[in-house]
Amino acid sequence: MVTFSHTDRGTAESAWAAAGLSSAPDLPLDGNELARMGFVILAAHPDDETLGAGGLAATLSGLGAAVEVLLCTAGEGSHPESPSHTPGRLAAVRLEEFGHGLAALGLEGRWRFLGLPDRGLGLHAEAIAGAVREAAERLAASPEGPRRLVLVAPYRADGHADHDALGAVAAGVAASDGHGLLEYPIWYWHWAGPEHSGWRDWVKLHLGPAARQAKDRAMTAHGSQVRPLSPAPGDETLLSEDFLHHFARGYEMFAWTPPRTAGDRPHRSGEAEQIFDAVHRRAEDPWDYASSWYEQRKRSLTLAVLSRESYPAGLEVGCSIGMLTAELATRCGSLLALDASGVAVDRAGQRLGHLGHVRVDRMVVPGSWPDGTFDLVVLSEVGYYLPGDELAALWDRVEATLRPGGTLLLCHWRHPVDGWELDGETVHARARERLGWQPAGLYRERDFILEALVAPEVLPAAEPGTE
Repeated sequence: MVTFSHTDRGTAESAWAAAGLSSAPDLPLDGNELARMGFVILAAHPDDETLGAGGLAATLSGLGAAVEVLLCTAGEGSHPESPSHTPGRLAAVRLEEFGHGLAALGLEGRWRFLGLPDRGLGLHAEAIAGAVREAAERLAASPEGPRRLVLVAPYRADGHADHDALGAVAAGVAASDGHGLLEYPIWYWHWAGPEHSGWRDWVKLHLGPAARQAKDRAMTAHGSQVRPLSPAPGDETLLSEDFLHHFARGYEMFAWTPPRTAGDRPHRSGEAEQIFDAVHRRAEDPWDYASSWYEQRKRSLTLAVLSRESYPAGLEVGCSIGMLTAELATRCGSLLALDASGVAVDRAGQRLGHLGHVRVDRMVVPGSWPDGTFDLVVLSEVGYYLPGDELAALWDRVEATLRPGGTLLLCHWRHPVDGWELDGETVHARARERLGWQPAGLYRERDFILEALVAPEVLPAAEPGTE
């Protein structure tokens, strides 16, 4: 457990800014997606929701999204030495402030108070989980069909016991029930520093002017926390101006776990042939590869990330109808393109039949794998169609196949992928962790992540008698 006090000097906001916090990737959900989801926002104490996710709450309100806020405690323990306020009186003040704060965020009346004791949430995990599930059930119903749900909760390693306990409960419910999870840090910005690596995997939500103004108004409503209760010792301001600077950014930061379809069994690679045969039978070009500017632009960026002008031998896993294959062929002396769908392979073969140095085969990876070695291996929009154990086996295949100094090129959609175990960011993170190869290029935007990793060169053998 991290030990800190709100009176500590803490990490300056300028240090976080200098570390490049603002260059974090955007949350991979646009306004239309946010509007179609349901959100359960969890707060351990009044003002947590405003500090960590007030801009998100105001944004969701403006989009007309389904939102419910669960407040666990009244925060009656914020001033334990106060000579002017008993815990009961302070609880009443803070609950009133909470209501005004939510009204400023556009969520008036859309909250429930659980009445749990301040500084004691770790003892009430079962009650909290039950309340979260009840709220999720209320929000899931929609005339258009069940909504995908996202839990918004304090970061489970925030360093405050109540925050950590609430975050852990939310993470457990999200994982077991298939909900998305947005974890917002609060005290982390105070006690941690840029040398802590966790924040480098987080995402940011840009706040428009209306959301920023609403957050400012909501924060002002929490007068017992941002102003002294009285001039007497023990009634000092709890949240200093330096601390509040962390929450005056034009964006909010979250640890993001995409939602899953509750109860779905992750597909195995052996099912891929039937699944993607059906997809390709429904349309000649099921993902609009030929006509979509998004797809055309993504292919151009994919080719641009390749640092070498040409590769003697290339392998593409998951070629679909061969649109990217045709462009990779201009950079490869020979190119083998694979897909699990026989229908896709037939169409790719027709498209690429005039290219004598390109071969297209049906193969279900990683259970099957081509012979030989390659200078370039391309995995585009493939990794999240494998369960975790098969993805790990895929990296073993790639490592055994790629020649020293060769390039592994990865490109994946960053949005949630319904019915599958993994998402694009997880695929790339596991590749980096498993292979440990030198990065040669990284590009990330709201919709996709594109990355090149280079296999190590073979070191020359040491001469006898040397180390």
